[in-house]
Formats: sequence, C-alpha cells, structure tokens
Amino acid sequence: MPELPEVETVRRGLQPVMEGSKILKAEARRKDLRFPFQKDFVARLEGQTVTGLGRRAKYLMADLGSGDVLLMHLGMSGSFRVLKDDGDAAPGQFHHPRSENRTHDHVVFQMSSGASIIFNDPRRFGYMKIIARRALDDEPLLKGLGPEPLGNEFDAKMLAQSCASKKTSLKAALLDQRVVAGLGNIYVCEALYRSQLSPRRLAATLATKKGEPTDHARRLVSAIHGVLNQAIKAGGSSLRDHRQTSGELGYFQHSFQVYDREGEKCQTAKCGGVVRRFTQNGRSTFWCPKCQK
Repeated sequence: MPELPEVETVRRGLQPVMEGSKILKAEARRKDLRFPFQKDFVARLEGQTVTGLGRRAKYLMADLGSGDVLLMHLGMSGSFRVLKDDGDAAPGQFHHPRSENRTHDHVVFQMSSGASIIFNDPRRFGYMKIIARRALDDEPLLKGLGPEPLGNEFDAKMLAQSCASKKTSLKAALLDQRVVAGLGNIYVCEALYRSQLSPRRLAATLATKKGEPTDHARRLVSAIHGVLNQAIKAGGSSLRDHRQTSGELGYFQHSFQVYDREGEKCQTAKCGGVVRRFTQNGRSTFWCPKCQK
C-alpha cells in the first residue's frame, strides 16, 4: 500500500491542476470501489472549486468551495493520471510503460484548468468519500489518527510518551496509525535500520521510567524525518503499483538500505553483518541483526 511519501508525491502532482480549479464534470463509472459511492457523490462535486489540496496520513483531502471535503485513499493499487485538453499525458520519463487497460479508470474529474484527472484502481481497494468539513473531527476514517511524522508536534518526547506503556515490539508500535500517522512497512524498516534499533525491541524502551525520551527515541525520530524527506524528494518508492501522477515511477527504492535486501551485506560502515528477513505481525521485516540492537 502506498505510504506517506507516495501520497505526498501524488498530492504535489495533482495540486497544480486541481487547486483553484472548478470540477466541471465528475464521473463515477461504477457504484463502488472499496466502499459504495455516496448517492449524491457526483452532485456534491460538480460545479465546486477545489480551494485546497492537502494530505492527512495516507489520505488526500480536497477542500471544496461548498464547505465539503473530498477524502481520497489510494488503497493497494490506486493511482491518478493527469491528462491535458489535447489528450497528452502529463510530462515525465516512464521507467516502465503504463498499463493500457483503461477498464480500471473508475473516477474522472474534468477540471476548469483544462486537465482531466483519472483515478485508476485495478484491485478497487481505494475509496472516496465526501465529508462536511465541520464533521471531520467525528469522521471514523480519520478519528484516532496520530500525529503527522513530519509535523511540528511529532518529536522524541511525543513518541516516547506514546510508547511508554506499550508491550508490543517497536516495529508494531510504529505501524500503529494511532501512534504516528502515515508510516508503513517500507519506511519503518528503513527508519529502524538508520537508527540502529531492532524491530524486535520493546516499544516501551523509547521512554525512561519517568516517561522521558531516551537517546533511542531521539535517534528514531531523526531517522523517520530523514527517510521520509528523502523519499518525498525522490518521488516515493515503486513497489508493484505505485506511480506518480505523471506516470513516472518513484525512485526511492534505489536508495533502500535494508528493505528487500535480504542476503546482502549491511551498508553500515565496519558492520560486516548481513541483512536478514523474518515475518513480524504478518509483514516482512528486513534488518541487520548485527548492528540493530
């Protein structure tokens, strides 16, 4: 599933053609994706200006002039494609040709900017929902989400306090969207490697007995910031389905230090260890047992 950097990359690709532009026509070409579309889905979108395009965790959020918010989730295989009035795809060098199967083009927005924005989702795990902005705090899909890992409030102290009483592994805690929003398996593995912390370590060890952050917590927060910013700059990671809105693949996968590198030598200087993989909470975990403690 696309993680925070992938969703942020998509947001930045859509922003120039969506923000400040009116939705002239909206098409829902089927009755549902992961969830059924609301009966008034199209009616609440058409004629509305997108006043802002933001992101919360792994959700895209388009603010509409009506006071509604269009919530969009990419799911496992969802992606957006931007086409100009002349039908040409948005500029970009393709690492692999995009699929020509347009039967999975499920939602289309015709924008006053002259662009068509198309949501393609072969597996249909993505979804869209229109929510009144005044009701966002009570929206079940958003309620309980933790802080943004790149937000000002997310620091070592907050992470330590969130993990102080947990009896789970450190990796499981970081994947808990109530602890920190937007992180997934790839970037958790990478951040733990960069901070030289074992994914098996107890999450509670990020805090002292008095609840203060340990050096482990500070190292981990710094690593999370670093890996996410680097991934966003690189356009995200291309695993199976993820593409940017231009059709390009993200290139952060070429910077993986541990993820999907089972059997390779550890990249930490003078470590001499070998990257291993094991299954943890149903997900593949990649780590170096020698330098991650």
